[in-house]
Amino acid sequence: MAGKCYLLPKSQKSKRMNVLKNKERRPGEKARSDAGNRSSRGYAAAKPAAVKQVPRLQERAAKPAPAAAPAETRPLLPRSGERPPERVPIILESSGAGDFHLVDSGNGLKLEQYGPYRIVRPEAQALWQPSLAGHVWEKADALFTGDTDEDGMGRWRFTREALGETWPLSLLGTDFLGRFTSFRHVGVFPEQIVHWEWMKNRIEEAKRPVKVLNLFGYTGVASLVAAAAGAEVTHVDASKKAIGWARENQSLARLDKAPIRWICEDAMKFILREERRGNRYDIILTDPPKFGRGPNGEVWQLFDHLPLMLDICRELLSSKAIGLVLTAYSIRASFYSIHELMRETMRGAGGVVESGELVIREAGLDGKTPGRALSTSLFSRWVPA
Repeated sequence: MAGKCYLLPKSQKSKRMNVLKNKERRPGEKARSDAGNRSSRGYAAAKPAAVKQVPRLQERAAKPAPAAAPAETRPLLPRSGERPPERVPIILESSGAGDFHLVDSGNGLKLEQYGPYRIVRPEAQALWQPSLAGHVWEKADALFTGDTDEDGMGRWRFTREALGETWPLSLLGTDFLGRFTSFRHVGVFPEQIVHWEWMKNRIEEAKRPVKVLNLFGYTGVASLVAAAAGAEVTHVDASKKAIGWARENQSLARLDKAPIRWICEDAMKFILREERRGNRYDIILTDPPKFGRGPNGEVWQLFDHLPLMLDICRELLSSKAIGLVLTAYSIRASFYSIHELMRETMRGAGGVVESGELVIREAGLDGKTPGRALSTSLFSRWVPA
């Protein structure tokens, strides 16, 4: 794993880093939205011929769609004490690992290597010109086309021959399935490798049982990395499709007997219940979308719900906590917004809060030639002193 961590000079701390994040939306977000609309589907049973049919407009007026259940909540807890010291801005950089590396980028696109396949996907932050010649890009195995809006669906165009829906991949020694989805994703967000490697090392160094909570866990790669390192893992995602994919990955990774709980539920409901039960975790990873829906129509809005989510996560940290990691995509904000929220949340807890950006550096055709850095997301991480 070629990850690097840069702590920029203190003189640069005052520079504004209000970067517009154009990270693509998770396929799980769409799945959550579909789950929220499930109540309006599959109920058009045939009526007996003798029963008079009600006009559609009148039927809608007489039977309005049921409203979503109100979201569970609680007040923010009062926090006292000193805010943790800070390390800012930090750039966590990856140039790839295992079966992945970023080959080139530019003109609003990125050229990536995922195992045997080279693919092209939209990337709004690639404002520069590509480094490699056009014929290299044209030889890609798959190109995402159609709706390139971050909330939209599209399709894959295979340039030479149709490829299977899935193919095997490996990162940090963990096997899983890549998949061509209609939301341009392939089942893993490789910029997260730096967090996963950090987590893997902390679990192995602990020399004791470690409990990990993975919120908004998507296809489970982070959960499998943690389990392979020896942790007991609780994985939470509101998408049944994502949970099913994660279970496939568990089998492919030969971790069927690993202690992983797969929970298909609204993340806020789950952590509120865990708080009431008194359950605690040593490491918490949370990777929330900007917007999403739970299985029963619960609405998630990042700016509205993030303060409470972090507040609850603090209560779920064990007395020997190893870290609380937050990443954020697709938001119009500086990393300072989540950095200061994390410091306020962790008042009186000691430790240190380090925040900044995750970037992936181009590695060329051979995977070893450093190029430009592509910013992917914001992050904030609390760790004990």
